[in-house]
Amino acid sequence: MATQIHKTAIIDPKCEVGVDVIIGPYTIIEGNTRLGDETRIDAFAQVKNYTSFGRNNHVYSYACIGEAPQDIKYKGEETWLKIGDNNKIREYATLNRGTPDGKGLTLIGSNCFLMSYTHVAHDCELSDGVIMANGATLAGHVKLDYRAVIGGLCAVHQFVHIGEYAFIGGKSGVAQDVPPYMLAAGERAKLYSPNLIGMRRAGFDGEEISAVKKAFHAIWGSGLSREEGMKKAEEEWGKFKAVEKLLSFIRSSSRGIAAPDRSLKKK
Repeated sequence: MATQIHKTAIIDPKCEVGVDVIIGPYTIIEGNTRLGDETRIDAFAQVKNYTSFGRNNHVYSYACIGEAPQDIKYKGEETWLKIGDNNKIREYATLNRGTPDGKGLTLIGSNCFLMSYTHVAHDCELSDGVIMANGATLAGHVKLDYRAVIGGLCAVHQFVHIGEYAFIGGKSGVAQDVPPYMLAAGERAKLYSPNLIGMRRAGFDGEEISAVKKAFHAIWGSGLSREEGMKKAEEEWGKFKAVEKLLSFIRSSSRGIAAPDRSLKKK
């Protein structure tokens, strides 16, 4: 398939266009940009300065990719948005570049699915396989680990870190870190349980899933202090990689970990 560029598209000569790229009607592609092979930009979408795509990405109509960061300190410096491979970015999504105060870079991994009206702010870092449902919003400097899922209409506070395979229920406000494999939800998101369905779908074996479930109960549902619960989890189930990652995440958190739902203490 040869590259196809609609006659109404406006493409800056400084844009590097790969092979087998499709650029639809009335799109605007600014300079200092790169569209990797097999990338598709649908009608009326915009790709702004200092944006780089890998291969086989699909940007749907009216999305705005690589706009300047929404940061009052930003003064037009060169900062970048870099996007990996095989991503789907749906209608009206907005992805902003980084800031000099951050790393100067917003980073999207590969195989991500960013649904309509999602927003990724400056200096965010999304690992591979992330899913953001319709209307989910990330403030600046948020980090989403491998295959994290953010439900519709969620809002994630600046500098929050969400661990791998975590699931955030819809309409949640996430103000503190959510550890890997956890399910969190609520107006101020609280931890409810491990993301058992997500772990099963991802191919974790039953023994490791059981270990994460027991570690979760020891840390948040046993009545032990946080440190006592973590010590118990490490001693009894620390041989499992998922439990090791869970404990390491909690210990390294700088924002603090989302609180457990109160009902857990009653069980």
